[in-house]
Amino acid sequence: MMGYRMFIKRLMCILLLCPAVYEAKSQVVKLDYYYNHEVHQVAGKSQRFHYLWDEKGNTGYSIWGDAFKKCGATLDSLTLAPTQANLKGTAIYIIVDPDTKKESPNPNYITETDAEAVALWVRSGGVLVMLANDSANVELPHFNLLAAKFGMHFNNDLQNHVIDDSHFADGAIETRGNPVFKTANQIFMKDVCSITLQGRAKAVLSKNSFALIAMAKYGKGTVLAIGDPWLYNEYTNGRLPVGYENDKAANDISAWLLKQVPTGKKE
Repeated sequence: MMGYRMFIKRLMCILLLCPAVYEAKSQVVKLDYYYNHEVHQVAGKSQRFHYLWDEKGNTGYSIWGDAFKKCGATLDSLTLAPTQANLKGTAIYIIVDPDTKKESPNPNYITETDAEAVALWVRSGGVLVMLANDSANVELPHFNLLAAKFGMHFNNDLQNHVIDDSHFADGAIETRGNPVFKTANQIFMKDVCSITLQGRAKAVLSKNSFALIAMAKYGKGTVLAIGDPWLYNEYTNGRLPVGYENDKAANDISAWLLKQVPTGKKE
């Protein structure tokens, strides 16, 4: 009987967090592997790493991917430049930390053609997530070609600088009462770039008057911009001190993004 009660309790928690869990079934969350395409050597062979769905180490997104799957979504990746054709059937498209020449000898930069294709897809109902980084670790000029379509600009600055693990408090941000964060009361974000906004773009989360997370409605679609890769495993796997709830934030963000998908936008 106790086991049955625990099962019902867990099921209710999932349904409360993702009330559209059944509607989300088959919604595809596609992660870019084209603009971010880092490799390293493992046993003498080149191997992809950094912000991959199936990467379970600190640099992967496996925990965030699991949060989407809990809400009934399907994970996919895109190894080519985005087009109307290869984004068809995609509910959410995530671009994270485009490569600099320091990270890749021949980085794939976002072009105006790419930006226009993504903007058209968003206008028709797509949900775009843009995750930048501090300016020393991300290629911002071309990323901003895309951000500008939605009234956003990632700045060449450094916010929430954290020296080391003895200074976690420098990366703390209060999220209690924020409509995007239904369960997380405080998150940790380290070394973030701020976002300048104009037009319909608005701040979702700010600190010291700097927008660190922003959103914009564009046609039938939605854009969420974040000044850091943020939800990779290192900061969602329980390593943070008690009181920092990035694990809950991963669930909150996933559920919120899926709610932005227009009804009927499925495979």
